[in-house]
Amino acid sequence: MILSMTGYAVALAETAAGRIGFEIRTVNARFLDMQFRVSEELRAYEPMLRESIAARLGRGKVDCRVSLSAGDVSAASARLDPAVLGQLARLSGEVKSAFPDAPALRVADVLRWPGMLSQGVVDEETLRPLISGLCARTLDELLAARAREGAKLDAAIRQRIAEMRRRVADVAPLVPQAVAAYQEKLAQRLRDAIGNADDERIRTEIAMFGAKIDVDEELTRLSVHLDEVERTLDKGGAAGKRLDFLSQELNREANTLASKAAAQKIADCALELKLLIEQVREQVQNIE
Repeated sequence: MILSMTGYAVALAETAAGRIGFEIRTVNARFLDMQFRVSEELRAYEPMLRESIAARLGRGKVDCRVSLSAGDVSAASARLDPAVLGQLARLSGEVKSAFPDAPALRVADVLRWPGMLSQGVVDEETLRPLISGLCARTLDELLAARAREGAKLDAAIRQRIAEMRRRVADVAPLVPQAVAAYQEKLAQRLRDAIGNADDERIRTEIAMFGAKIDVDEELTRLSVHLDEVERTLDKGGAAGKRLDFLSQELNREANTLASKAAAQKIADCALELKLLIEQVREQVQNIE
């Protein structure tokens, strides 16, 4: 199974400290790039979250948001945090000293201050396994989403591989005929141009040129690369970089096929292959 680098998951958990929201968005990137937006109260858990995400994701740009909201705090259990209240009072005094005409803080402003209201202090060791479990649950949902997207990418790539195989199979029998016809046409032109030249020399030159325009080797390598793409898809895992390399090799062979084409049908086949390969390459960019 291959995984897409595009995915989204969100999970919520009710704790004694309040409601914790965990949200992860991922898009394609060359390497694993993690960006965190974490509530100040949960900042101490960011290293643990980074390790958990890095252990399960190989590539992609990861946007992780972890929030803490008090939720429905009852009048009986709600209380002001003395430390936060003292800090706010000190800051308010400093502001008043610098700006005497500044309006005083309202009660509503104080109550809305981050961390001011709480339902009691939850120690770090109690909260850590809860956050770790929430992170694991969110990653499970994210990987499931990426697997579903990966299955669609797998099917799209295999469809184009099958189309490329059909085109290679259709054009392969035309190669000997095209080379022979081109050699005969070139031989006649040479006879017309140089008159009574040695026929043996003409045949030698034609044979050498015929070898240069013979695309059987390119068609064989195309088939081999297509086999490798399917083998990589069957193996699954972190296949994106390998598939990207193979798409470049396929494109190289298609370019050579186009430059050596001795018949219009072969040239048309090369163009169709290039279009299909580009479609594969676009899909591969989203695979982990």
